Parts: sequence; C-alpha cells; structure tokens
Amino acid sequence: MTDTTTFDWRSFLLGWSAEWADSLPADETRGEDDETARRERWLGFPPASEARITTMEERLGRRMPPSYREFLKVSDGWRHAGGFVWLLAGTAGARWHDDASGLADTFEECLDEDAGPQERREASVWRRGLQLDVESDALYVLMDPEDVDDDGEWAVYTWAGWRAAPPRRYGGFLAFMRDMHREFHALRSRPRDGEPPLVNDTTRRLDAQVEAARLEALRGDWERALPALEEAAGYGRPRAAGLRDQIRRLLGQTYMVSFDDLVADPRYAAELLPPLVAEQAAHSYRDDSTLRFSLRGASKQLVSLAYATLDRVRAGTYRYAPGGPFGEAVRRARELARWGDTDAAWSTLRDALPLWEPLGPDHLAPLGWVADPLLGPLLTPERGRELLSTPRGGQTGGRPETTEGLDPDGLAWLAEPDPGNHRRCYRFVLVEDVEPDELPARLAADESGGGDGSVLSEPMTFWEARHRALEGRTEFSSYDDRALVAVGRAGGRWSFAFDAEPAPFIGERFVSPAAAAGAGTRAVVVWSGLRTGVGEPFFHLSVAEDGTERYAFTYVGGDVRRSGEIPPALDPDRFFGRPEDAAGAERSLLEAITEEFGVRLPRHALVSGRLPTFTTRSWTRPPRDGETYAVIRMRYGSELSAG
Repeated sequence: MTDTTTFDWRSFLLGWSAEWADSLPADETRGEDDETARRERWLGFPPASEARITTMEERLGRRMPPSYREFLKVSDGWRHAGGFVWLLAGTAGARWHDDASGLADTFEECLDEDAGPQERREASVWRRGLQLDVESDALYVLMDPEDVDDDGEWAVYTWAGWRAAPPRRYGGFLAFMRDMHREFHALRSRPRDGEPPLVNDTTRRLDAQVEAARLEALRGDWERALPALEEAAGYGRPRAAGLRDQIRRLLGQTYMVSFDDLVADPRYAAELLPPLVAEQAAHSYRDDSTLRFSLRGASKQLVSLAYATLDRVRAGTYRYAPGGPFGEAVRRARELARWGDTDAAWSTLRDALPLWEPLGPDHLAPLGWVADPLLGPLLTPERGRELLSTPRGGQTGGRPETTEGLDPDGLAWLAEPDPGNHRRCYRFVLVEDVEPDELPARLAADESGGGDGSVLSEPMTFWEARHRALEGRTEFSSYDDRALVAVGRAGGRWSFAFDAEPAPFIGERFVSPAAAAGAGTRAVVVWSGLRTGVGEPFFHLSVAEDGTERYAFTYVGGDVRRSGEIPPALDPDRFFGRPEDAAGAERSLLEAITEEFGVRLPRHALVSGRLPTFTTRSWTRPPRDGETYAVIRMRYGSELSAG
C-alpha cells in the first residue's frame, strides 16, 4: 500500500509524460497543446501554490483529499489521463457536479429495495461529487466527499454510458491516476500501423517480471507468479494475460478467461482451445459467434478447429489425449474415472505431472483435460492449487501436500443430505468378481421388456441419461419398473449398478434382482426409502450367491419380513427395534453392509461425474390374473390411458 502523502508525484508524472511522448507516431497530426506537450515531454501544467489550492478549497467549501493536494503541488491539472480523459481539472477546473448530467434519478431508480448503504451512496454520487473531467470522451470522473477512508482520501468514481457497466470505484485520487497510467499502457500495447512499439523502463520492467513469473509458476510458486502476471496484464504486456489465465482456469475461475494472444498461437491450440470452448458449451444460451472475439488474430484453420472442438465438447465426444509418458498417465486416469474411481484418477494425473512437457515456452500446465467429459469433473479449486503447486515442465521444487480425496469410504455417505436434499430414496446392486461392463448381461432388460438396455452408454451424468432414456419413449406402464442405473467399481472386487431416482416401492410385487445378478458369484441388493417423506419408510436388503437368494429382509412401516439365515451383523432387529428408530437406522445399516462386504460407492462420480448407464429388467413381477394396471401412451400433444 502506497503512502499517499509521501508518493513521488513528480517522478511518476515525468515518467508518464516521457512514455506518452515517445509513443506518438512521428507523422501524426497534433494540436498545438499536444505538440507542446510532446516537445517538452510534459503532460502537466505548472504546479499550484499553497495559496492557489487554499483559494480553490474556499471556493468549494471543502479541504481537498491528501493525494489530490499533493498532485496539484506538482501539476495544476493533467492532459491525457488514460485513453478517454483529455483534460483533468486543476484548481480552476474542479467543480461540484450537482447532477448536471441528470443521472442521479436514473441510477437511484435502478436500486433494488434491499440495496445496501454503499450501493445507495454510489447511486447518489451525482448529486454531491466533485467533477474532475473537463474534456473527455463522455467519461465522468467524480470524487466523493462522503466516501472517505481513514487517511482522508475521497473515493473516485468513473462512468461512461458507452461502457455498459456500473461506475468504477477507486479508493482515492492516487489509485485513479495509477490506473489511468495502466490504461494508457494497455491501449498502446498493441500499436496500430505506423505507431512505434511501446518500449520504455516500465515495459522493460514488466516484461522481465512476466518472464520471472513464468518460471516461478512452473516451479510451483503460482501464488507469487499470479499477482506479478496480473499487474503486467493490466498494462497490456504481451504474454501476461495468457499466462495468467492458465493459472486462473486451474483455480476454477472461468469469467473473462480467454488466454488472450496465446490462444491464437497454433502451438498451444491442443491445450487452450478445449477449456475455452468448454466454457462456451457450458453456457449454451450464448451466441457462438462471440467465440470469434476470443480468437481474434487466429487463422481460419484455427477458428475452424475451435468450432469443431466446441461440437465435440457439446456432444461429449471430446477426448484429451496428449502424447508422451504424461499422455499414458492420462489414459490410465480416464479409465479409472470411467468406472467412478475419481480419486485414483486424480492421483494418477497428479503423480505424472513431473513428466508433463509444455507445448511451448508460454505453456504453464496441462489444461485440455478440464474439457474432457471424464477428466473435467476431477477439477476442484483445491486440486487446481495442488496441480499449480507441483513443479513441472523441467523445473524443480518442493512437492505440495496432497489434497484430501473427494470420496468417503463405504456407503454411509448415502444417508447424508445432499444439496437440495434430493437423495431420499435410492437403490443399488453390488456384484462380486464381475467387471462393470459385464453387469448388463446379468441385469439388463430382455427383449420382452422393450428396448435394448443391454448396451452400456457412453459415460454421462444422471440427468443426461434420464433425458436420453425418455427421449422418444411413448409408452409407460404402472407395473413395469425398469431401472436406469449407472455402473462402476465398488471397491475391492465389486462392481455396482446404482439407481438415483427409483420408482415407488411396491412390496407385494417387488422381485429382487440379486439372484440373477449373483449367478456364479455373490450379489447384494439395497433399496432404501427411510427418508422419502412420502408413504411409509422402508428398507430392503437381499443377498444371493451362485444364483440363489441366501437371505433377505424388508422393513416397511414398523414391520419386518425376513427369509434365510441373516448374519447377526445385519439382523434387522439391531436397527428397527422400535418404529421411531427407522429414521436413524439408515446410516447404521449402510455401515454394517460396508463392514460385511468391504464395499463402497463413489460419491463424486455419482453426484458430479459421468458414468456408463443401462436399463435393467423390471424390479417388479408381471401382473397376475385379476390385477389391474395402467398404461399411458404419449402422442404429440396428447395422452391416452388404458387400464
């Protein structure tokens, strides 16, 4: 933080003036004042005396804030403050705005009913602000005498209608002027035809800072590198924003992340285009033509590649496939994530980071994986920090502490409320010594069940799978309970099929799939509805071995129906001694099942990731003679029912 009373205004303003003068094209036509400023290398005016400042304060009825007073003692006004204020007021030009613009009512009418004091103060600054802009491109600069910090500095607000943004606030006049110096640099950082490149002490310092930050980031010291890159990016220095955005994206920050000039470089397309278009795909309401703005300067071939990648990301067919040893680790990680073991997938990626090789000198980390439908869900802000803290790209340094896994052990997490409290009912099948892709052969709908549920889908979210399963379906039956299940590995030698949104439980017609699933092995079926809040609470457990159900129990509303020799650890009497115990029995039951079979279910993959899916055969028996049921057939815009 700079002490506004000791800041060296003269050196700052002299340096700014010299940079401005050197940036002007030799053949540019200038007015007399600008030509004088260029020749004298001074954008300011003679200093204001203390007496002149005091006279100004008497005229305005207020003592000026410290940084503005110190500025006036060096220059009584300023030309070209940034790119849009051509003349900034000195002692004679500063005046109370008194809502001369008529904007007070406009801003105050836009306030919400619950707007806070700060929002109301900002909206009414037009009535009391001290106006400093004398000549500008319709940009207002107001100092607020009622928004004052502990050092006596008045906040500065700038606003222009053409910016289509709220007023921008600065903590004081010094902060405003430093930002205008940055704005001057940013606007001149990409010279137009005929303009000389901007080269001066400031640019040389910042370019060296960018290079140092690049090496720090590769060594894992991203926390030191990021603010250095932020500062250089604010001045528009080449490479800075592209390097900064790579760090920000891995921290989970996507707003205004475009990788700047680096994204137009074909060397980095394989890594930078996927995360860029993935953000576009995530917000499908956006006009895809806006992608061209982020790709300004790119070749036609690169733009075409970007739109082709966007199509693949939207379709879920994009695959991150780098080369070399790191690419081998990526393929292993994808296979682990495919079956739900996202913690192991992350560990595989993380451990391979020292093997990663950048595509060019300005490539800081692997990025394309965040757009991969299986690998992208692995990213959390904590894991992003872990990746960024790991030395890579040939650099050395200390390894960071590993982040905690996202998946708890066992099954008990199913008893915990999820965001929105949606997970009140679920069912799953566990099968031992069977790979996940073998489950459809044991559980899938047969031909008489309608549809081909025996084929595993590509990994997708539950909501995508549900939408796809209903797409084109025109008939629904009240007796047919075919489950849409996600599959994966359940720890040890077990696989699972999980239904997150089961149909209502009908005990007298329920047929456990355990026997069919357990042919030649063991299978466990669990169906929990202890927290549904609809109907009576229920819980079912059945265990089969070699195609025969060995034991089972079903609890419904205080009654327990059992069969076979149930192990003591799973005896329902342990959990349902009294009807009022039902609500609290779920966690204990899940813990007991975990202990008995050594199984687990991957929370992150089931809740936030993607898994293959298929449709099981019905979990209810067909209707018997005399039993009624309903069939609903859908037809464009109408419904037909039969019973």
